[in-house]
Amino acid sequence: QVQLAESGGGLVQPGGSLRLSCAASGRSFSRYVMGWFRQAPGKQRELVAGISSIGGTYYKDSVKGRFTISRDNTGNTVYLQMNSLKPEDTAVYSCALRDGLLISTSTTGYNYWGQGTQVTVSS
Repeated sequence: QVQLAESGGGLVQPGGSLRLSCAASGRSFSRYVMGWFRQAPGKQRELVAGISSIGGTYYKDSVKGRFTISRDNTGNTVYLQMNSLKPEDTAVYSCALRDGLLISTSTTGYNYWGQGTQVTVSS
């Protein structure tokens, strides 16, 4: 069993930055795909960024150049650095683990989920 715990969410003004962390326990996660999803009120959950076991990355078009995903396999932690935040980035952000080689954009492709952390971008 794997447990994922997110931290780092909060309230930030437009143009500001936040760094989300997701700590994994229960299994070494170095060989798994990790993803950051978000879900805004009334919208479907969507993949924001993903990172494979060898460091390949995926970004949703709307966050390219603003968000960076990274992983620390020694510390079993994946990060999402979010810069130049916009009000439309407001959502609950969740990390997820996928037992596979390739990054999937579908929620059904992920085996374990964290509980999520709220990110609110507002002045």
